[in-house]
Amino acid sequence: MTATRADRVVGLRYRHAFVLLGVVQITLIFTLAAIAVPLPRIGRELDLERADLILLSAAYGLTFAGLVLFGGRLADRYGGRPTLTAGLVLFAAASAAAPLAPGIGALLAARFAQGAGAALVAPAAMAVLRAVFPAPPEYRRAMAAWGGLSVLGATAGNLLSGVISALLSWRWTFAVPIVVAIAALALMRGLLPDTAPDPGRSLDLPGALLATAGITLASYGLVVTDARPWSSAGVLVPLLGGTALLAAFRYAERRARDPLLPPRFLLDRRRALALMAIALSACGTAMTSVLLSLHLQEVRDWSQVRTSAAFVPFAVALIASGRAAGPLIGRYGPRAVTAAGMGTAAAGLALLAVTGLHAQTGYAYGLLPGLVLLPAGAAASFAGASVLATEGVPPGRTGLAGGVLNTAMECGPTVLLAVLLTLGSDAAALAATGAALVVVAFLNHRTP
Repeated sequence: MTATRADRVVGLRYRHAFVLLGVVQITLIFTLAAIAVPLPRIGRELDLERADLILLSAAYGLTFAGLVLFGGRLADRYGGRPTLTAGLVLFAAASAAAPLAPGIGALLAARFAQGAGAALVAPAAMAVLRAVFPAPPEYRRAMAAWGGLSVLGATAGNLLSGVISALLSWRWTFAVPIVVAIAALALMRGLLPDTAPDPGRSLDLPGALLATAGITLASYGLVVTDARPWSSAGVLVPLLGGTALLAAFRYAERRARDPLLPPRFLLDRRRALALMAIALSACGTAMTSVLLSLHLQEVRDWSQVRTSAAFVPFAVALIASGRAAGPLIGRYGPRAVTAAGMGTAAAGLALLAVTGLHAQTGYAYGLLPGLVLLPAGAAASFAGASVLATEGVPPGRTGLAGGVLNTAMECGPTVLLAVLLTLGSDAAALAATGAALVVVAFLNHRTP
């Protein structure tokens, strides 16, 4: 085999490896968004109140965000591929249990378990991705493409879940993560490289327990504020308890020999702003999906299929922007693309806040402009911010970087979304998210 042909074979394998990991990442976020459109139907079938629906919508993200830092440590300690395998097995098993759930308790348990599996898969996939593209220029291009996959997954969840639940049942939406997880387990041995474990790295179990419990409790306290007053015990107890545990986590990390989250890791201003951009972009897209899905079905009495169809331009703009983001980052740099993307997404949210939630507003001029600008900006923001968040991270910390990046990605649709929905109206929540994006875009642009 000639050198040129060998290079082509290796390059093709790398592309196939990226596609496999990318499909897995898309599926993780698809699973987060998959019940957004059929949520009203789930509520009617299981006789659920609004508080139950909110918790059901957030359950996956709670354990995902709470455990993903520990998942990153496991990937660095034991290697990306073994951790990826374990996470996919748990993810597939939980996805198989969810459609068999007879009531809200079993369905919530399955969603929590799905999130735990995803918390292992997400950072491990990024660790393997670093092994696939070890050269910094190639890894940077890969991360630029990787950044747009999450928004694509959320959009796919909105589009497919409505169609599947209308034609079959909302329970069939869980077939997608089952099929992808099984296919990934079957294909990964031949496509994905082994990643070097670091047996000298401790697991920092005290830090993992404190971080998981703190993030989960505090997030839960914020999520239930939509159904309970801030002064109620159901909000204050988990919120204050979670805050205390996170304070204890910070104290423990400063004294730990090998901390789960080194304090200096987040002191880099560019990385901190990039993570804020990811969290706010994820919050804006998730908020739009949830609010518009409920608005179109409950206020305008649209069918699930018609509601899903409304997001088709969203998907088209997302894919187009995601494809353009890589070359733009190569030409103008990730910081400029991130700032421009946040500004564009903010404009889309502002339009949706002003015109999108009025029952008399037409789709073409009331919803469509916002449904194009928001995903176009969010995809660019995700791509640029993913590069900024992972630049300069040594290979042995790739799992940590993946855990932090995915924590920001999950805290956006859970914590930030829950807080912003308490502002008094859906339009105010959309506008506030847009305003926050503008502020972070300005700070990001001014950062050297």
